[in-house]
This record gives sequence, C-alpha cells and structure tokens, in this order.
Amino acid sequence: MTLARRRFLSLAGGTVAAPILARSAWSQAYPTRPVRMIVPLAAGGPTDVFARLIAQKLSESTGKQFYVENIPGAGGNIGIGRAAQAAPDGYTILVVASSYVVNPSLYSTIPYDPYKDFDPVTIAVANVVALSVNPSLPARTVDELIALIKASPGKYGYASAGVGQASHLVGETFRLTLGLDLVHVPFNGSGPAIASMVAGHTPIGFTSAARRRRRSRTAGCARWR
Repeated sequence: MTLARRRFLSLAGGTVAAPILARSAWSQAYPTRPVRMIVPLAAGGPTDVFARLIAQKLSESTGKQFYVENIPGAGGNIGIGRAAQAAPDGYTILVVASSYVVNPSLYSTIPYDPYKDFDPVTIAVANVVALSVNPSLPARTVDELIALIKASPGKYGYASAGVGQASHLVGETFRLTLGLDLVHVPFNGSGPAIASMVAGHTPIGFTSAARRRRRSRTAGCARWR
C-alpha cells in the first residue's frame, strides 16, 4: 500500500480547520468506510466546531461519512491517548489544540508519545484567547476587573477550557504577572467554560476564539507506520 497523504490534502483543501490523523498507511481508494474524528474536548468549543466543519466538508468531498466523537478529560489526554491506540489504518482522526504539545510538560505521564504516535499534516487555525466577564460583575474595563479581584483576594475564579489549554496558560500568565489571588476553574472544553460564565457560576473566563489561518491548507497529523 502507498502512503496517500496528498490524497487527504486534496480532499480537505477547502475546509476551515485542521485535523490530526492517526498514523497509518492508505491506499488510493481511501476512504472506503466511515472515518472517526476524535475531539479530546467537550462539545461546543472552537476545536469541536472546526472539527465538525471539517467532517462535513470531507463527507461531501468523499461521499463517505466523517463523524466527530468527543472524548474529553484530563486536559485532552484521554482523547489523545484513545487516538494513539487506534488501529493505524487512517480511519481515526484526532483534532487537537495546544494541549497536544503542552501536556507532556504538565503531566508526569501521558498516554501518548507526541513525537512517535502522530505525524503532523498542517496547522490551519490561529488561536486567540479572550478575557470575558459576566455582566453581573461591577467591572467594565480590565483595570476595574483587576481592582475588583485585588479588593477581594480568593473570592473570584476564572474558567478555562482545561489544564494545559491555551486559555489556562493565558489565565495563569494574567494571574502571575499581576500578582492576583485568582482561582483556576478548569472545564473539559470551551463550551462548558462559556456556559458557566454565562450562568454566572464562574463569572470570569479566558476562552479561545479560533479563526481560519490565511494561506494555509487544511490537514492534521496522521499515524504512519
């Protein structure tokens, strides 16, 4: 069997985000059956949304179903580990965010090898992290928010998409740089984090707002053996 990475690129070229594929060998007939796309985060966040856009376009291009399976937990480690254990046949795709490269430095053990288990295909999404607050907070500017947190040390927490996600790292940079007593409240994805912020349970949050990369082709990482 020949490696058909170009085949996948040609199919995915018109979509708006980047998957990571399980390492495999493909024939030119790929795909001949449905393809699973693992998102290691909860549904509703930008990674999940872009994965579903990719799945839709690839399904239309190939005539075969590409479907998304959300496997959240442990900052993305559970879903990434599940993808690493998948059969190396090209029928498992992993769509990941920054935690893929960050988690090895945050956890003593992880269920995948970021160097050996996957091969990158492309990066197609730029990640912007936004600081947001629930309207119930008496703060309308960043300076007012900082003053509010400093006036009540330990009272407020900030929501993120999970340990190791870009939103967590930006939130910790914000906290440490300004010397704030601000509690980190991790969720299993941006969707649950935003829901908590909107409900006022965690009125402060750092969440990702992904956008399409210009001059980039869609792809991901594939497990080639």
